[in-house]
Amino acid sequence: MKHNLGISVYPDVSDIADIKKYIKLASKYGFKRIFSSMFSVKGSKEEVLNYFKDLINYAHKYDMQVALDVNPDLFKRLGASVEDLSVFKDIDVDILRMDLSYGGEKDYILVNNPYGIKIEFNSSEKIVEGLLKAGAKKDDFLICHNFYPQRYTGLSWDGFLEKNKKIKSLANVKIGAFVSSNNNPTHGVWDAKYGLPTVERLRDLDIGLQARILLASGMIDDILIGNAYASENELRTLSETIKGYELKKDMPIINMLVEHGILNLDYPRIIKINPDISDDISNVEREIIFNFEPHMALGDDSEFIWRSRMSRFDPDLSIKPRENEKKTFLPGDIVIVNDNYKHYSGEVQIVLKDIENDGQRNYIGKIKNDEMLLMDFLEGTSIVKFIE
Repeated sequence: MKHNLGISVYPDVSDIADIKKYIKLASKYGFKRIFSSMFSVKGSKEEVLNYFKDLINYAHKYDMQVALDVNPDLFKRLGASVEDLSVFKDIDVDILRMDLSYGGEKDYILVNNPYGIKIEFNSSEKIVEGLLKAGAKKDDFLICHNFYPQRYTGLSWDGFLEKNKKIKSLANVKIGAFVSSNNNPTHGVWDAKYGLPTVERLRDLDIGLQARILLASGMIDDILIGNAYASENELRTLSETIKGYELKKDMPIINMLVEHGILNLDYPRIIKINPDISDDISNVEREIIFNFEPHMALGDDSEFIWRSRMSRFDPDLSIKPRENEKKTFLPGDIVIVNDNYKHYSGEVQIVLKDIENDGQRNYIGKIKNDEMLLMDFLEGTSIVKFIE
């Protein structure tokens, strides 16, 4: 599944010239979506429409789609209705993001508009249920989480995952979520000063890590930066982050796992981890950690370790034992089985619960404290890619 990146722009806060510079810069790094709030912009009907027509035309020059946040009050201001979206067609908008749902039947009418305008709804299993009951298909509409300007008001991590799980169980619809730029200063809706993420506990993390955590869930398709303006380095970081979430489909082990129903290539759960690596690991160990693919579990979970077994099947592989003063390996430690247990030598493991250092494992490094949330996904057939 291809992941799209997006930015957010705020015409009621920022000058159009600065917005256009930002759009051009984001397009340089492969960003494909722009979110903006249409109902927050003041002015006459003609002024509002002319403004967004100009912005949309400019975005299309850089192959970017524009999603406009709309609500029933704005529909009245512009003379639009559920049955008539012609005013939005006239400005060539790509996506209308409904701040409020009209209910199943009317939402279905919106989705089936004759202009091909994609309709995006707030994340809600009730909205999805209503659309499906009315006859909509999963590819007919989009879902996107909200963002939260106030500290401590963003979604809980468990609630976020549960909501996504319910939606995906109803229909494998595309879901978007917001991450937050740490550039200073930034702006957004309602005098936002503390970032604009979807999930509260991600608010102050590095933007690349925010994205890696969302993508590790296997349920988020599009990632948008909620506040503006992200730095060029943050745009570059996100662009690099979303690469490598697709598997090499020509690999025999991948084909075998797919054939046996163990792996779903459409939504593989891939976890990218940037570990603290020990200074004394060997070149062979480094090669296994960073260049072997795929590091993955096979579904028979242990409560003590997450195991990637495929890396041990090279008959010429040798992992020399190394001394380590650790008597106990702790959760988040990364180890490789050494030649003291030759049959398993080369197997990569991540420790989930304290285990004894019995001399059969070499300490490689550990998952950083900020990244420990990724441990939540080390289960089933999760795939790990270690990055430097």
